[in-house]
Amino acid sequence: MCIFCKIISGEIPSYKIYEDENVYAFLDIADDIEGHTVVVPKEHCENLLDVSEETLSKVMLAVRKISKHYVDNCGYDGVNLLNNSGKCAEQSVFHLHIHILPRKDNDGKRVYPELVKLNSDMAHLCDKLKLN
Repeated sequence: MCIFCKIISGEIPSYKIYEDENVYAFLDIADDIEGHTVVVPKEHCENLLDVSEETLSKVMLAVRKISKHYVDNCGYDGVNLLNNSGKCAEQSVFHLHIHILPRKDNDGKRVYPELVKLNSDMAHLCDKLKLN
């Protein structure tokens, strides 16, 4: 059983923010950004690439509900949403989860890494990646 399944079952304590029949949300103990919240489906699935559309929809509706609550009622000005799917994408817990990072104007936090422009052939890349 993965760590998130243990949190959902109550085997490991958590700071629960929200729960319904399909979704569980709790504060991330990393405590790196005020209110950093992890939203997970109660049904175990590895990541965004193997979750059913129905479960993903329920997770994302909960993410939106929690995010809107943070902005409308808790004094935050916006949110960052983060997801890592796959080991190469730095996923460390292999149970689908979406991070909500509540943000305040001028909080001084940098969430995105500073990446260097690749100068890709955009037309070629578009042909490679396009859904037909």
